[in-house]
Amino acid sequence: MRDAFRTPQDLLRFLDLAAMDPPAAPASAFPMLVPRAFARRMQSGNPHDPLLRQVLPDPDEGHSRPGYSSDPVGDLDSRRAPGILHKYAGRVLLVTTGACAVHCRYCFRQQFPYAGERALGHGWDKALEYLEERTDVEEIILSGGDPLMLPTRRLAALTERLSGLSSLKRLRLHTRLPIVLPDRVTKGLLEWIEKLPWTVVIVVHANHAREFDADVDAAVARLGAAGAHLLNQAVLLAGINDSTTALKSLMERGLEAGILPYYLHLLDRVAGAHRFDVDLARARVLVEALRRQLPGYLVPRLVCEQAGMPYKTPYL
Repeated sequence: MRDAFRTPQDLLRFLDLAAMDPPAAPASAFPMLVPRAFARRMQSGNPHDPLLRQVLPDPDEGHSRPGYSSDPVGDLDSRRAPGILHKYAGRVLLVTTGACAVHCRYCFRQQFPYAGERALGHGWDKALEYLEERTDVEEIILSGGDPLMLPTRRLAALTERLSGLSSLKRLRLHTRLPIVLPDRVTKGLLEWIEKLPWTVVIVVHANHAREFDADVDAAVARLGAAGAHLLNQAVLLAGINDSTTALKSLMERGLEAGILPYYLHLLDRVAGAHRFDVDLARARVLVEALRRQLPGYLVPRLVCEQAGMPYKTPYL
């Protein structure tokens, strides 16, 4: 993380794109952050590289558009305690940290008030009090930010406290680190996963086949060997993966690494991300084409998260 790129100029220079005019600083307060492990998978000299487009700021991010907001999925209305988001029956999301290893420009939580809404910031106590009162919660989702930005010892301390919840059956982690910074999958992390008393599901986030390389494959294999079930959720992004070829390659490449597709999300319309939007009609055409070319287990569910709904809205 100390070696991560933090300015467009440095990243463009690394990619032999120094002659390209760097984007003016967007009005958004969302800084650029790109690990070198991820940047090394970008194609030098290509300003349209699909990995680069996900992380390169754009001056238009500061311009508001109708239908876009700072909280497009209704996170703030689902708060039940510091760090607790409870939207769906039987499962609760725990905001573990506001930190991520990469700042994706379409991130729906880029304006989330992490300072006051992290369970860790309150010593987990209020979050645990809420969970202890909910005997119907069978699954806890560790999210953020990215839970794997926390040291393993802190994750272990959290799950030790969760072990007193008698109704808990599954622990789910939503993380991008095995993709963008596979070195995070350490021996200590694997030992922690192996010792967990629940079924462990790890949902990674990759949007393009070129996000995978030998290091990612090795990290994912280690997670699978530790007993985790591995799924991928992607976001449908204009200019990045909005073609049948790109989506088919992503699903097949994920399977090669040992990951099954889970969701293909329509863009969560966070303010500043309008350049990534793909309309529903186009999305349906793409998924229908995937159904004709792939076995059913490689076709993700096309969904949209809508504020106030008791589940993600499926479209196919």
